[in-house]
Amino acid sequence: MEGVISGKTRTYEDFKKQIPSSVQQLFDDLRNYCLSLGKNVLEDVRMHRIVFSKSLTFRYFADIEPQRDSLAIKIRRDRKEPEKILQVKPSDNLEEIKNLLADAYTNIH
Repeated sequence: MEGVISGKTRTYEDFKKQIPSSVQQLFDDLRNYCLSLGKNVLEDVRMHRIVFSKSLTFRYFADIEPQRDSLAIKIRRDRKEPEKILQVKPSDNLEEIKNLLADAYTNIH
């Protein structure tokens, strides 16, 4: 069965094959940014999305899922606050998104 991964952890390279080309660069940029926030950032590659957390004991601060022409991003800065859900397109300015991601990373506990 092509595309089925069994018995091993799914990698970003596996996941990357399902990201639409229209948002591939955007996804890579935001992924690299999340990973650059600190040495303790963990990347959890799931079936349809990638989740970033501060460590195994902290909940996620970013959950990024590719769509056809955009990314659905859930950002959580505190367990007691509702998550912020954004739809980001390749043409959007990423500075505000990066600021929200950095704030979430810094404040999640």
